[in-house]
Amino acid sequence: MSITDRRSLLQAAATIPFVASAATSALAQTPAEPAKGAPAKDVTRKLAQYLVGATYEDLPANVRKEGVRTLLNWVGVAIGGSHHQTVDIAVSALAPFSGPAQASLFGRRERFDIMNAAFLNGVSSHIFDYDDTHLKTVIHPAGPVASAILALSELQPVSGKEFLNALVLGVETECRIGNAVYPNHYDVGWHITGTAGVFGSAAAVGKLLNLNEQQMVWALGLAASQPVGLRESFGSMNKSFNPGRAASNGIFAAMLASKNFTSSDGMIEAKRGWANTISTKQDYAEILGDLGKRYEAALNTYKPFACGIVMHPAIDAAIQLRNENKLTADQIERVDLKVHPLVLELTGKKTPREGLEGKFSIYHAVAVALVEGAGGEKQFSDRAVTDPTIVALRSKVVPVVTPGIDAAQVDVTIVLKDGRTLHRHIEHAIGSVEAPMTDKQLETKFADLADGIIPAAAARRVMDACWNVESLPNAAEIARMSVST
Repeated sequence: MSITDRRSLLQAAATIPFVASAATSALAQTPAEPAKGAPAKDVTRKLAQYLVGATYEDLPANVRKEGVRTLLNWVGVAIGGSHHQTVDIAVSALAPFSGPAQASLFGRRERFDIMNAAFLNGVSSHIFDYDDTHLKTVIHPAGPVASAILALSELQPVSGKEFLNALVLGVETECRIGNAVYPNHYDVGWHITGTAGVFGSAAAVGKLLNLNEQQMVWALGLAASQPVGLRESFGSMNKSFNPGRAASNGIFAAMLASKNFTSSDGMIEAKRGWANTISTKQDYAEILGDLGKRYEAALNTYKPFACGIVMHPAIDAAIQLRNENKLTADQIERVDLKVHPLVLELTGKKTPREGLEGKFSIYHAVAVALVEGAGGEKQFSDRAVTDPTIVALRSKVVPVVTPGIDAAQVDVTIVLKDGRTLHRHIEHAIGSVEAPMTDKQLETKFADLADGIIPAAAARRVMDACWNVESLPNAAEIARMSVST
């Protein structure tokens, strides 16, 4: 399947029927949209107009459900990453400068001001590269948005319904803006989770601050002035800095706008605005098209493996072949992979020296999957990338860029020392839109991540709170339940 065809399929999947009253409400508030390739006009304002008017009641049931799944997955990865060395360093560095103890750090005891708490929770949630993914743009949507609005909910009361609406609107905003510039923007080196994520954070926080239309325009404009993240950072602590900073920058933008700190009214679409400055592609119909009818938030996906998404098909295939044939490393002569160019572009590190680099090594990912039959955070640790058996096997992994292989696919052939060959073609890996993780699988992932950080009974209570967020009087309960005791 071509990338274009895949995008069309994903767009179709996001289009859902819903009741006439909700449709009427959404259509009434949906601004006129530009045709594809049409000159930009009032894009920032029309998006702001939609955000200000959009309500929880407008959200179709399946979009609400995906919003809840997004929340559950994000809380799990935020708790799971909370004691990584990266977070320890950031907490130590920022503690002397933090303001009032306003908000919780997931999985930890410390409390920080909401700006720094949002940053730290965003770092924690992304450090394992185990968070959610909007596959059309490879944006990790929840990090910038959930980190910001959960921190804010500890500063001012936010009902569960208000929270879920803001979460969905934030995800929708960043993914639509990402669609408008992807892949050109990403190809030149920007980390789109940071550069587009700041819009999601600003929109969601602005929604909870009840910004009026003009203030929301300014919030989006101030967000546009704060793009953060370069792909050169991948494999280092800096990568998780990007969604964390996008979260805090979005709060910064919305707070300033709430006090009438002004910006240009066309910061997204103007000649010298965000889209024209950082990308050679601008498709504003992706931002405004079918607002309130088509939901990018309905296309969010969740990782079964704690690494770069382009390696997931290969890991899936390796685990399947290992388990079906009871393979051991000493049986394997060679592992041939037919892959899309992005696999080697993003994950071509042959000799990772630490766990974070392993997350961007197709050689390590396949080797560890064959040895350990898994691809969780333990398989991308410093221990795993230096394991002698895994190191020896990764030298036998041979990825070859192959025409006709989509970014979501892989073709794997394992040659055994006894002359046998094993083959597996993956069309859609587990965790994709076409083969999504189940609610039960998300709970298992959550429990594994929380193990050793918060008690099992506490983890169960947090999961239940996430599943039932719409009935919570204050969404801050989730943050306060998720700390280490």
